[in-house]
Amino acid sequence: MTRTASTQAPARATLILATLILVAAVANLNLSVANVALPDIGRAFDASQTQLNLVAVAYSLGLAASVLYLGALGDRYGRKQMLVLGMALSLPASAIAGFAGSVEILFLARVLGGISAGLAFPTTLAIITALWSGPPRTKAIALWSALGGAISSLGPIVSGALLEHFHWGSVFFVTLPLAGLALVCAAVWVPAHVNETTDPVDNLGGVISVVFIAALILAINFAPVDGAGATAIGLGVIALAAGAAFFLQQRRAAHPLFDLHVAARPTFWVAAVGGVIVFGALMGAMFIGQQFLQNVLGYSTLAAGSAIIPAAVAMVIVAPRSAKLVESRGARFTLLLGYLFVVLGLLVALLLWNENAHYLEVGVAYAFVGIGVGFAGTPASRSLTGSVPVSRAGMASGTSDLQRDLGGAIMQSILGAVLTAGYAKSLSSAIAASPDASQVTPETQAALTKSYSSAEVLAERYPQYADQIIAAARNAFLDGDTKAYLAAILVVGAGAVVVFFFYPHREEEKRLMAEYAEQRGT
Repeated sequence: MTRTASTQAPARATLILATLILVAAVANLNLSVANVALPDIGRAFDASQTQLNLVAVAYSLGLAASVLYLGALGDRYGRKQMLVLGMALSLPASAIAGFAGSVEILFLARVLGGISAGLAFPTTLAIITALWSGPPRTKAIALWSALGGAISSLGPIVSGALLEHFHWGSVFFVTLPLAGLALVCAAVWVPAHVNETTDPVDNLGGVISVVFIAALILAINFAPVDGAGATAIGLGVIALAAGAAFFLQQRRAAHPLFDLHVAARPTFWVAAVGGVIVFGALMGAMFIGQQFLQNVLGYSTLAAGSAIIPAAVAMVIVAPRSAKLVESRGARFTLLLGYLFVVLGLLVALLLWNENAHYLEVGVAYAFVGIGVGFAGTPASRSLTGSVPVSRAGMASGTSDLQRDLGGAIMQSILGAVLTAGYAKSLSSAIAASPDASQVTPETQAALTKSYSSAEVLAERYPQYADQIIAAARNAFLDGDTKAYLAAILVVGAGAVVVFFFYPHREEEKRLMAEYAEQRGT
C-alpha cells in the first residue's frame, strides 16, 4: 500500500535533485577524507597497518552494516525524516572524529558517521526512484551517481590542502558546513511521504543484517593480523551464522526487509554484484594509492590528494554518456565497458607504479578507473531501481548504496589485508637476509613490520639507520601494494565474468524491465 503516485519528474525538480546530491556529497566526502590523512594518523598514534585499515574502513562499515535496515525504516516511517536525522547526526560524528584522542575513539566516531550516512544516503536514491520515472529517472540517477562519485574523489584534494597547514583532525571538519546546508535544504525542499509503504518493518531481519555485514568486514580486516587468528575465525563464524539466519528470516517473514523474490531477478542481483565490485575498486584504488603516493613517491598531502582529479573529471564527463549508452545498448554492455576500463587502470597501477613512477602513470591509472566507474555506476543503480516496486524503493536504494559501501568496505579490507600481510612478510624476509639480522631485537622487528608509519617513527628515533629503515619499508610497501592490485584485478575479472554470463542481453533486459514497470504501475 502506498500514499501517493509518481510522475515523470516532480515540481521543483532541480532544487530537490540538488539537495539530494548535496546529501550524497556529505556521505561520499566522508568516505574518502580519511585516506590522505592515514600516514599522519599513523605517525600521531604510532598505529599499526591494521589499525589504519580499520580507520579507513570504519565509515564504510557503519554505512554498509546499517543501510539496508535504515532504508526499510525510511520506506515505512518517512524518507524525509531519515534524511534530516542523518544530516543532523553527521555533525557531532565529524566533530568527535576531528578531536579524537586515540585511534580507538577515531574508529568509533567514523562508525557513527557511517551510521548517520546510513540514515540519509539510501533515502537520496529512494526519493529519486519515487519522484522520477522513465528516461528522466535514468538521467537523474546518472547525475546523482556521477556527482556523488566525483565528490568522493575530490575529498582527498580538500583533505590534502588542509593537512598542509593544519592538524590531521581538520580533514573530518570538511563536511560540517555542507551537512548544515544539506540539513536546511532537505527540511525546506524535499517532499514528505512519497510512495512510502504502510507495511510493517522486519526489525529482526534488520538487526541480523547489521550483525552479518559488520562481522564479515571485521573478519576480513583481522585475518592477516598475527595473534588475531581466533578473533578472525570467530567473526567469520558469526558472519556465516548471521548470513544463514538472515536468508531464513527473509524467506519466512510476511514483510521481508530484503525481498528474495525480487533479489533473484537477474537485473537486480547481477547489477548488485557488479556495483559492489566496481565501486569497491574505486575505493580500494584510492585507499592504497594515497598511501603509495605519500610513502613511496614522497608526495605532499596536497599533491597526493590532487592526484585523484583525473578520476573525478572522468566520472563527470562519462556518466551522461553512460545514461545514453544504457538506453541504446543496454546495461550489460555498459557494465562490461566500465569493467574493462577499471581493469586497465588497475593494470597500469600494477605494472607502472613503482619508486620511479611519474605522475603521468598515476594520472592515467586514476583516469581509467574513473572512466570505468562512470560507465558502470549508472547501469548498476538504474537496474536495481528498475527491478523493484516503488513502495520498496528503500530496498533498491539500500542495495545501491550497499554496492558502494559494502564494495568499498570489502575491497578496502581485502586490499588492506593483502597489503598488511605482504608488507610484514617482505620486511621480515629483508631483516632475515640482512648480515646485521642478529642485532635486530624482536621489539625493533615488531615496530618495523607494524606499518610504514611505525617504521618512519623508528627511523626518527635512530637517525644513523634512517636511510636503511626507510628504504626497506618502502620496498616492503611496494611488495604489499603490488599483491593488493593483483588481488583487485582478479576480483574485478571475476565480476566481469558474472555480468557477461548472467546479465540479460539488451532485448531480454527491455522485456524484463517493461514487465517490472507494468507490475509496479510506472
